[in-house]
Amino acid sequence: MASLGWAVTLSVLSAASYATAAVAQERLAKNGHRGPARWAVALLLTAAGVGLHVIALNFGTVAIVQALGTLTLLFALPISALRYRTPISIPAWIDAGLTVLGLALIMSLSVDSAEPSVLTTADSRYVALLTVVVVVALVVAATTAKPRIRAMLLAGAAGVAFGISSVLSKSVMTSFTAGGVAALPMLLTAMVVLLSTAGYLLSQFSYRGAGLAAPLATVSVSNPIVAAIAGVVVFGESFRFGTAGRVVVAVAAIVMTLGVIGLARRTSGPAEPEADDVQESTTLREARH
Repeated sequence: MASLGWAVTLSVLSAASYATAAVAQERLAKNGHRGPARWAVALLLTAAGVGLHVIALNFGTVAIVQALGTLTLLFALPISALRYRTPISIPAWIDAGLTVLGLALIMSLSVDSAEPSVLTTADSRYVALLTVVVVVALVVAATTAKPRIRAMLLAGAAGVAFGISSVLSKSVMTSFTAGGVAALPMLLTAMVVLLSTAGYLLSQFSYRGAGLAAPLATVSVSNPIVAAIAGVVVFGESFRFGTAGRVVVAVAAIVMTLGVIGLARRTSGPAEPEADDVQESTTLREARH
């Protein structure tokens, strides 16, 4: 129970850091990614979120810690409301309730794996290679997409990178706890740093031209789903009550996803217009004159 308490506390603090970082990143994107001070603030907030998240993984399962990461949207909602001076609507509270309900169900049914959360060298290579392939494919697809779709593809790639880095971080923390610095697996540690950095940069560029809502929703949904699936496949993490428990968890994940998407729609002002919309509006104005 003490371990779960630490996992929850650290995950909540991590979510708060990520939420503030997301708002800072969106403001940075609106300024054309200019300003060393803005970059420093966004980077420090993200680093704090990552650090707290990694420590939390040492106390709880990947499924629990990643599910708690969706609280980012709950923190982003009041931050956005203060920024744009708009009240929090009743639908937003309903979305928040759905998110918390789904989260509570997942946490109540999640159980720890009986096996140590350590990856073999061969498994770590397979996971790393598959992750790189998926992230690169999404980035390549984003290069030819329209601004909003591009933002979602980049955010999806960031979510995959963050999700797998969490899974690898769980293995790294287990090794560190068991044997100290000398026991750290170099490949896994390097992959955690690489994927975390890639996730930060991809999420940063996903905000450009799309506002805060769509990218934040995509990252917030893809990150825990990818990590939870990897946690079950790689570490054998499971849920109570067998098949019935997994069905309830799947339903809870859907409920939580709907809440997350709804919250994301309410966490920022209107997104910047897409290039095609701007061109069409300009053409119409010219035609009128």
